[in-house]
Amino acid sequence: MAGPETDAQFQFTGIKKYFNSYTPTGRMNCVLATYGGIALLVLYFKLKPKKNPGVKAA
Repeated sequence: MAGPETDAQFQFTGIKKYFNSYTPTGRMNCVLATYGGIALLVLYFKLKPKKNPGVKAA
């Protein structure tokens, strides 16, 4: 009744099969997706071109 759950107990389909909180693989995929998203945001803001004020008249 109240024991460790097995992977056979959960029958996930679709995206839930890869991103869930019940299996170690699902948890790992959630963490990797989070870290990847954060890394993409950091790269975006780091590599975004800077805005120049324009050419000043002399």
